[in-house]
Amino acid sequence: MSTEIRTFMIPDANADEAQGQLSSFLRTVEVQRIDTAYADGGWRVLVLYKDLKRKEESLQIEAAINAALNNWRDRAAAREGLPRDAVLPDELVPEIARFAPTTERELSIIVGARDLGVGQYGGEIVQVVRATLDELID
Repeated sequence: MSTEIRTFMIPDANADEAQGQLSSFLRTVEVQRIDTAYADGGWRVLVLYKDLKRKEESLQIEAAINAALNNWRDRAAAREGLPRDAVLPDELVPEIARFAPTTERELSIIVGARDLGVGQYGGEIVQVVRATLDELID
């Protein structure tokens, strides 16, 4: 989630409405920085922020992918007669959920950075991620 910028003008005359808009906006974001300056009959307010709605949506997407990967991992482990961790290491599940790879190449970058393998299951893992994202979009 990247930092975004928004500016506000609070004029000397009729400041209440502009202050209300600024206040409402500030309740919906995670403020990184605020700068103010007075010029031409009013205050200029520069807000650097992260959108909390997007952050919440990202967390919901991560949780859904995490749950789907764990369900798939349980089924794959039972099918293969292996422990869950042998199918997909515990520490990779949240990383995969966080980055949501939709290709095996993207998955290999995540897995390679952790120096852990997913063996023969790469295609299935990517399919679980794609299916989960598709369900969330519909």
